[in-house]
This record gives sequence, C-alpha cells and structure tokens, in this order.
Amino acid sequence: MKNIGSVCAAAVFIFWSLPADAEDLIDEIRFGASTSINSPRSQDDGLIGSAEIYVAPFSSSKSGVAKVLLEPRVQVGISGGPSATDQIYTGLNWHVPITETFFAEFGAGGTVHNGNLDGGAGPRLGCRLLFREHAALGIKVTENVNVLATVDHSSNASLCDGPNDGLTHAGVALGVKF
Repeated sequence: MKNIGSVCAAAVFIFWSLPADAEDLIDEIRFGASTSINSPRSQDDGLIGSAEIYVAPFSSSKSGVAKVLLEPRVQVGISGGPSATDQIYTGLNWHVPITETFFAEFGAGGTVHNGNLDGGAGPRLGCRLLFREHAALGIKVTENVNVLATVDHSSNASLCDGPNDGLTHAGVALGVKF
C-alpha cells in the first residue's frame, strides 16, 4: 500500500467485514498521521498514515497497577505512505489512566515491512521482521473519542545480519471506542 487512503480503506474494510458478533471483540479503532523522526540519512519521507484495531482488553479480577498490567489489549495495525516504508504490525497495548481525562499507553510487538534491507534510499532495516514499540499520551474528548500524541519505533535489535537504521515516527491519532 503506497498511500494513506489505501491504509485507511483497508482498516475500514477489515472492521466492517467482521461478523456481527465479532464486533464485541473490537474495543477501539484508530486513524493516525505521523512523520519520520530518524536522522535525514535514514528516514522515510512524507506523511505516514496508520489504521489500527484494538481488541477488547483481557479481563482480570485485580485492581490498581495489577489490573493495568494484566489487562492489555491486542493491537493490529497497518501504516505507510507514498514515500514511506509500509508496515503490518501487531502486539500488546497497555492503557494507563492518569486522570479521568488524560491517559498514557505503552506497547510492544512485531512488524513486517516492505522497506530496504541493506541498500537504496531510506532506512536500511536489515531484515523483514522487526520488533516494534510504541507509546502515546492521550486525552479523552468524549466517552467514545480519544486524541493521542504518538511515537513508535521498529528495529531488528541487531539480531539480523546487516544494518539496523530502524524506523521511528511521531504523530497524532484519533481513536473511536465502542
């Protein structure tokens, strides 16, 4: 997918293709826009769009910090742009309430990409499968709408032969909870 519209259309198609009873599993969908914050030699160019689906959190009988740690959500997403590395990723996402309105999120997982491995323009990533970490600070606009400042990083953690420029993006996202 080499454009932002394709990323968003794919996410909408996936969501509306789910059987009716599967929609109970979906906690939130998000659409975002970011840009590369790598060094100029190893960055993606242009705007990078993203679309993500968050599965309803696991359930536990705990409270406080234990509840946050034991109730992550599964995140599945896609990102890309006309001059950017396309990614499909998944992982776990922990939601940490700060106040009634503000929250933080942290997560980790993996991604597969179509970018450069060891030559050409843009980041040299060394292998197709990368680790991916992300963080966000958010504000609850309404019960069902969140706005977030986001950052994510993908790299091979020097486990592959070859370079490890990594991909690092910062941006904003709009989430709709169900």
